[in-house]
Amino acid sequence: MELETLELPKTIVPLLEKTHAASAEVRRLTDTQKKGILNRLAVVLVENTDAIITENQKDLDRMDMADPKYDRLKLTPERIQDLANSMKEVADLQDPSGQILLERELVNGLKIKKIAVPMGVVGVIFEARPNVTVDVTALCIRSGNAVVLRGGTDAFDTNSYLVGLIHHVLAEFEVNTNCITLLPPDRELVKELLTATRFVDLIIPRGSESLIQFVRKHSLVPTIETGAGVCHTYVETSADLQKAADIVINAKVTRPSVCNSLDTVVIDEAVAGQFLPMLQEGFLKWNVEVFADEISYPIFAEINYPYLQKATADDFGREFLDYKCSVKVVSGITEAISHIGKYSSRHSEAIISKNEDYCQQFIQEIDAAAVYSNASTRFTDGGQFGLGAEIGISTQKLHARGPFALEKLVTEKWIITGDGQIRQ
Repeated sequence: MELETLELPKTIVPLLEKTHAASAEVRRLTDTQKKGILNRLAVVLVENTDAIITENQKDLDRMDMADPKYDRLKLTPERIQDLANSMKEVADLQDPSGQILLERELVNGLKIKKIAVPMGVVGVIFEARPNVTVDVTALCIRSGNAVVLRGGTDAFDTNSYLVGLIHHVLAEFEVNTNCITLLPPDRELVKELLTATRFVDLIIPRGSESLIQFVRKHSLVPTIETGAGVCHTYVETSADLQKAADIVINAKVTRPSVCNSLDTVVIDEAVAGQFLPMLQEGFLKWNVEVFADEISYPIFAEINYPYLQKATADDFGREFLDYKCSVKVVSGITEAISHIGKYSSRHSEAIISKNEDYCQQFIQEIDAAAVYSNASTRFTDGGQFGLGAEIGISTQKLHARGPFALEKLVTEKWIITGDGQIRQ
């Protein structure tokens, strides 16, 4: 498909003005139109799989394969099909905008209604994740929002092509293409976006801790953090150790470059000697590097585990985003909760235990967006939770927590209908 060429302006204000103006057009789209756009885009993505992969390879060629971001950047036919499936799922979800949240009539006859309305213009700043371009577009169109995308230089060729496909579909439906805007990757222009309070209603950073902290420090536009993941799995003494081993291995190796992957295994001392060797086969298959504390290190050394390091203080509270994890041995659930509380990023935490009281204690006392008992943290995902897709996992507590998905892309509007009432 022949697509438009995206220009790189020296200032983004004209782009933001156009997106802001186009947001009114997105708000006016009917439910049928929104569904039609997303379902058509799902088809177009699959039809252009080869071209997308060609553009993606240009980005991949500029990145070291050892970089943890490489896997996040890479698109495959299977991943493109998943994006298309996700877009169809979002299309099938109920549009959150326009929903009546409250309705009442006052004694004086005033009729009051509170409804959900689109945010307006959502700005998303992200790094080497071209899937975000598609997911955010789907969620924003479905909820009636315009979006400004600022991807990193690592994925610029892929993002440019994807946005070109999106614009092509919007044009088919006679929708103003300015409602989906890809900004140039020039870092000097990021602050311009963060201070564009006239044109942008919400900023969502998705990426490294340094990116998130930069946005927090400089943004004048309201911000929702999608925080880094430092995820723990605590294996309690009563756990089914084979299930625990399967869960830990799954949480670590299935896709270590994402934020819901395991970073630290916390294990009760009573079963450490029996449990930790059970990880060897699964870890060896993926050359997982283990940073072991003073108690677990001799256990791994005794079985001659080859990828073994002595843990330092910096290896706890560390998001590895790679085939690496730390191991902490504790004396029981109290110490486990204390350790996790100290190092958690409040993303996703898990306990593996047959003791229902301990599971409930863990769930109640651990402060995180998602808390699991006897399951892998890898499920913290908008699609897995039945939300279709997500912009990211919010680790803060205001407005949104956990998967930031469709139902959180709206705000509230009060509508008051009267018949001449005046306030005395």
